[in-house]
Amino acid sequence: MRSADRDGKTSQRRGVEERWLRESDGVLRSLLALPELALVDESCPAERHLHGRLVEHPAAPVSDAELAALADADARENYATFLAFRAGVAAAGSLEAHYLALVRGGRVALPPIFLDTLVAAIVNRLLDGSVDLVEQRAAQLLHRAQRVAFVDGRVLCADRERAEQASDRARELDLVRDFARGTAPATSMPILSAANANEFATADPSSYVLDLTHEIANDLGHGLTFTMTRAGSGLAALARVLERWIFHMLGVRTTIRPLQRIDDPAWRWHVGLDAEASALLNALYRGEEPEAEQLQRLVGLFSLDFADPLEMRADVAAKPVYLGLAVSAEQILKLKPQNLLVNLPLATPA
Repeated sequence: MRSADRDGKTSQRRGVEERWLRESDGVLRSLLALPELALVDESCPAERHLHGRLVEHPAAPVSDAELAALADADARENYATFLAFRAGVAAAGSLEAHYLALVRGGRVALPPIFLDTLVAAIVNRLLDGSVDLVEQRAAQLLHRAQRVAFVDGRVLCADRERAEQASDRARELDLVRDFARGTAPATSMPILSAANANEFATADPSSYVLDLTHEIANDLGHGLTFTMTRAGSGLAALARVLERWIFHMLGVRTTIRPLQRIDDPAWRWHVGLDAEASALLNALYRGEEPEAEQLQRLVGLFSLDFADPLEMRADVAAKPVYLGLAVSAEQILKLKPQNLLVNLPLATPA
């Protein structure tokens, strides 16, 4: 029986790896378009020649002499990073395998923008065919920083880069709050919801503000409050994306549901989806009382359940895994999808 189970898991794992991205030319070209590698007016002839050759043939060999010929020291360092990344992908056999090797190796020795580009390529693959624009927008949280505002009980987030491009005053005002109040410039991003998603089906999802509000409380008067769960919330969409992410990368099926709070005296395991949430959940687990301001920065809680409890560590089998999502003191949200891959209580390494 045990042998049959092992064979089944091996077969399932092979099925996962067969869906992984072995073609990396598109990702390499996207890296070459980043500000760190894109040509500038000061680029020397040797850099222009190398850049043009790599854009045309991303896998083209590059000699040490070609790299040394670049006049700018920063350019030499950035191209060396690019070439090391390219070699890592080739050695691993796929983008996913290289990503797993990076995040499981401890400290990731790769510029964050490179890592985000790699995650974006993987996420685009696992969402291939999805027509749910709210889901597509939620998926961008895995690789793009967000600016968050709390407005009248709602949690709204805008793509950080887009928000800062929308106004030259972005660092002095909270554009997301202005969006919600209808006072933002006409060029600003509208708030995306399940109700209006069809209107924007052909647009870039990062152009819209995502409403992460999962429950809305309505005051009915006389001390009565009616709480309504939003089925089309950004948190629900993010939960679906995270389920796909885990299955695509680890071959493990899970169900993830947004929560309002954790009421579990037998709380056994949790994973912070970012640095802020990790610190907060750790404190709560230890029975500490976080400061009110820290609690207010928590924008999402989830319960994760394994479809097969046997895929969990025996000491936590059939127990829920709690996930948290929080913003920094500057109201920046930077989700770290690698946390789910290295911190889930798996019975055996996937």
